[in-house]
Amino acid sequence: MEDRSKNNTSQRLPPIILDRKRSCWGRFCEIIGMVSHLVAISFTGFVIYLAWPLTNLFSWHPILMSIAFAFLMSESIMFFSSESTLIPKINRKSKVSYHWITMTTAIACALIGFAIIFINKVLHDKPHFKSWHGTMGLIVIIYVCLQAIGGAFQLFPKFTNKYVKLADLKLYHATSGLCLFVLVMTTLVLALYSNWTQKNTGETGWYFLLGCLMWLTTVITNQVTTEYIPRAFKKPSSQY
Repeated sequence: MEDRSKNNTSQRLPPIILDRKRSCWGRFCEIIGMVSHLVAISFTGFVIYLAWPLTNLFSWHPILMSIAFAFLMSESIMFFSSESTLIPKINRKSKVSYHWITMTTAIACALIGFAIIFINKVLHDKPHFKSWHGTMGLIVIIYVCLQAIGGAFQLFPKFTNKYVKLADLKLYHATSGLCLFVLVMTTLVLALYSNWTQKNTGETGWYFLLGCLMWLTTVITNQVTTEYIPRAFKKPSSQY
């Protein structure tokens, strides 16, 4: 009975009031989305500040991984958001180009960062992949390369149409990408418990980094689950 009364009340509201409510919520979401860009930049900038003046090889590892995942990967996903994109007026095809160029750059940074930590451990005769952060990092590197291959298939639909529909491939890529992003954020959170982070950040700085990661995870997860995936089921042919 209560639900019916609420629905009846909303139906009786004048169109102007409903439009105002929707516009206010839309503006709020736009603000949250735009703040996400500042959050990604702030996280990366703070990590660079902590690693400066780059006195050893290891210092490049957190910098490159932050640039790759906290900044570039986040931006590449937000290109497709109607609320947080920095390029709202360009067409879908152009957004796809920006997406794969940004992600290719992110993967390059991630691979270099991974190579640096691997070489650094060899030079110091330390074991590999003994911590949760190291193990998850290896999984992320493998996952992101496979995800990139899956995304590349979408650029050449003529070769994949025999096996899977392009609309389905796009949906799989978006869903898998969301899982990858959550895994990436989890790995970055685990990095906050590393000896390097604990040594170089105070309590305030540590919680700042954690807050940035939680913010990005929430905003981008909400974007994909509420904006892209539902539309993919309704109008798969119109998606990127």
